[in-house]
Amino acid sequence: MSLFAGTLLSFAAFDPSAIAQQHDAVSEVNPYIGSGSGPIGYGGTMPFVTPPFGMTDWTAQTRQNRLSVVSYKYEDTHIQGFMGTHQPAIWMGDYGYVTLVPQVGELATTPEARQMEFTHDDEVTRPDYYSVQMTTKDGSRLRAEMTATERCAYMRFHFPQGAAGRVLVEASRPGIAGSANVDDVHLEITGYNPDRIDRNLGPFALPNFKGYFVVQFRQRWERAATYGMDGTGARGAYVEFAQPPSEDGAYIDVRVGTSFISIEQARENLKREIPAWDFEAVQKKLRATWNDKLSRISLEGASDDQRKTIYTALYHALLYPRVFSEYGRYYSAFDDKIHQGESYTAYSIWDTFRAEHSMLTLLAPERIPGMITALLQDYKEGGWMPKWPNPSYTNIMIGTHADSLVAEALRKGFTGFDRKTAWDAVYKDAMTPPDGDTTRRWLDREEHTPYEARGGLTYYKQLGYIPTDKTDEASSRTIEDSYDDWCVAQVAKALGREKDYQFFLHRSLNYKHLYNPALGLMNGKTSDGAWAPIGGTRDTPGNRSVSGWTEGDAWVYTWGGLHDIPALLEMMGGADKYNVKLDEHFAGKHNNHSNEPSHHYGYLYDYAGQPWKTQAKVREIANAEYANLPSGIDGDDDCGQMSSWLLFTAMGFYPVNPASGDYMIGSPMFAKFSLKLANGKTFTVKAKNASKANIYIQSATLNGKPLNKPVIRYEDIMQGSTLEFVIGPEPSKWASAWRGVPIGK
Repeated sequence: MSLFAGTLLSFAAFDPSAIAQQHDAVSEVNPYIGSGSGPIGYGGTMPFVTPPFGMTDWTAQTRQNRLSVVSYKYEDTHIQGFMGTHQPAIWMGDYGYVTLVPQVGELATTPEARQMEFTHDDEVTRPDYYSVQMTTKDGSRLRAEMTATERCAYMRFHFPQGAAGRVLVEASRPGIAGSANVDDVHLEITGYNPDRIDRNLGPFALPNFKGYFVVQFRQRWERAATYGMDGTGARGAYVEFAQPPSEDGAYIDVRVGTSFISIEQARENLKREIPAWDFEAVQKKLRATWNDKLSRISLEGASDDQRKTIYTALYHALLYPRVFSEYGRYYSAFDDKIHQGESYTAYSIWDTFRAEHSMLTLLAPERIPGMITALLQDYKEGGWMPKWPNPSYTNIMIGTHADSLVAEALRKGFTGFDRKTAWDAVYKDAMTPPDGDTTRRWLDREEHTPYEARGGLTYYKQLGYIPTDKTDEASSRTIEDSYDDWCVAQVAKALGREKDYQFFLHRSLNYKHLYNPALGLMNGKTSDGAWAPIGGTRDTPGNRSVSGWTEGDAWVYTWGGLHDIPALLEMMGGADKYNVKLDEHFAGKHNNHSNEPSHHYGYLYDYAGQPWKTQAKVREIANAEYANLPSGIDGDDDCGQMSSWLLFTAMGFYPVNPASGDYMIGSPMFAKFSLKLANGKTFTVKAKNASKANIYIQSATLNGKPLNKPVIRYEDIMQGSTLEFVIGPEPSKWASAWRGVPIGK
């Protein structure tokens, strides 16, 4: 039977006789989820062996990764090597990577020549451990094992009886001036890889950038050499060992340290993280690290498939942003220098500001000050907070949603970052147009442009909107910049800057300029104030329509003003018309959960007196878009955003406006969902009678007191509250009288 046979599931249901939670939460994770294409979608994820937020991720390489292609795809049947990668998502490239390849027989340096067959039946993949049996072209069997630390990996290669083993280290690919050196005395291969795909997108050349590596061998080799150093083909080195003396073959131990500072630092990282030749000790420590994080949640009333899907979502949510500092120092991809301090990268902020970072405030609060500090350091070293650093500016996506991350951190009481610098950074986002603002269209992934920041800000300040005939993606920019203005206002309020607060709060209403009452939808405008063509197709990257939308259309962006949904209700003419329009949105198949602008739409009925429709819709989306399958994420996971949506929805609520500290209530999926908080308290959601047929909330209490609105707050969670629901088979009027308050009222 296939590993995934029969695993397409209904999240609305639970099995009363489901298994109890195992103490070893790592065993609940299925890293295959999202790594293959199929009936649901393709999440673009990889089965990484790495700790939470690890600097370098380790995976089997089944194909040469590049922009739009990741290193591992479930459908592949050959392995080309074992890779330390920094590629965070399918639509982002890699940088500073290194690949190790065990071999027998003739030397093979190209991916096609060195690849070996494998099947998933011969593969074990967990967050703490990976192993696989491969078949070489001559029929020999070769086994590889991997475990890892934050910046390093431990690999063990098992060679067949009577075969001379070889380990090849690929420093860089053809056309990339990497380097590898062999040290016969210390049994090391050292080198670097200067490749970074973002060099084509951002404004900085970064001549000092390199991904350094130190590969150490436990066993002494017989022969070693470099290859490709004349500039032809790939570059690297290899070492060859004598035929194993035992009948069962022998294994070669390899430790790999990575760094963005120097070879010496890579060696120091190894010394700190893998000081001894003890594979089992490294693996055991990594398993304990993951168990500590994964056991922060517990479920009751979930099937085995549901548990695996939920715990895998948690695993995915805890991978990013990734650590980019090395024991008190970090290389800056913004000024090309080494600095003292803590750093992170791989923030897919246009995606992750919506739910991923809100999830991290609950599950990894100890990381939040460092993550915000890293954004502020990027501002000081590069001129702006980034929107999608990988590791430098990439000019991908729109808005300056780092403003949302700063506002959310302040709203939730986080400290440990410089508040004055935070204000300076968000104020610059909001008030300073990028270089060449009125002479550039700011096309998606336009190469070698200045940092984009808020493209079209000049027009936004003059007209109150960004015109479609002047700036690309103008309509989406206007709406998202309005939300970011609201976030800047919240930063000002937190810092006691009342005039600034009022100014940006008022400017956050600019999204209203695009509401076309004749359509009941948002509609782009040209610079003369005329309505732009509404457009009828969903835009895709690199193919923006004249209506000015980003990976969406007028339907997708009409409810895009996350900060002021109650005012949209009023503009539409009241709750009844709002609900009819929202019904049309879903009935017309405008909701595209595989892309982030649609993520909050299922929760929008809460604002207009029909929370039962939210309850039905979010269960429907979870059931359709997620499963314990290789194709079990419908769309690029985008550094944990897709996964975080599922985690919140499983608990029964979602941060429609993440910087507000409010969570809109949906329909809890399981009988009980507990969240262990870093402050020692436990937040618990109980859902009595929840089942496939019972999805509608009949009543709710918070700490034993009636809850009659579809909202809970961050403080409710952090106090270790108990949120209890009674669930039934028919819609009820629970919380239908609640309405939000528009800005300014």
